[in-house]
Amino acid sequence: MQTDAMNDMLAHFNDPAAVAQYTEGPVRFVPGYRELHRMTAILLGERAPEDAKVLVLGAGGGMELKALAEAHPRWTFEGVDPAREMLKLAERVMGEHAARADLREGYIEDASEGPFDAAACLLTLHFLERSERVRTAAKIRRRMKPGAPFVAAHSSFPQGADVRPQWLSRYAAYAVASGADPEMAEKARAGVAAHLDLLSPEEDEAVLREAGFSGVTPFYAAFTWRGWVAYA
Repeated sequence: MQTDAMNDMLAHFNDPAAVAQYTEGPVRFVPGYRELHRMTAILLGERAPEDAKVLVLGAGGGMELKALAEAHPRWTFEGVDPAREMLKLAERVMGEHAARADLREGYIEDASEGPFDAAACLLTLHFLERSERVRTAAKIRRRMKPGAPFVAAHSSFPQGADVRPQWLSRYAAYAVASGADPEMAEKARAGVAAHLDLLSPEEDEAVLREAGFSGVTPFYAAFTWRGWVAYA
């Protein structure tokens, strides 16, 4: 289901000027961004075979694809993203590893049926409303082999009216402390506050369970970001 917020997001990620600066953003807005990729590679590698086929939803930009490819030289990937320009960036970022990735423009419905040995969805599910998150996560799980590992990480923090503004301010303050332009950080904070239907960590865990995943376990918590590993 396409919402106005999703359409605005897609337009942003198809803007060549925005895409040209994309790789600078996550490392400034997401604490431990590179370490998140390293942990994801470890968690997926616990159960995935050496020649695993891995689904990555929200693969535009290619930074997690590159990290996973470097950590596991025999893995192959299917990367799905609705933004064509971001997929072009992913191919450039992956460099020599791009030959190991099938990059597809679209949403989870546009992914192959698999079955996949592992899957990841990083910095993506927070763009979706709750019901759409459940639907998307369930379609990821359906494409995975039984017991295969799944890692999800995205914006997730307490959503009470008395605490949400403070957490959003911390989100922007961290970006500024990491070198982001203050005006850009404030624009990002206002955009998140106005347009994203964020959930608390407890609600996000419930989404994964409703989608049919088991063993849902948090492994990453950094200001306004959370990550979980779960199993199909």
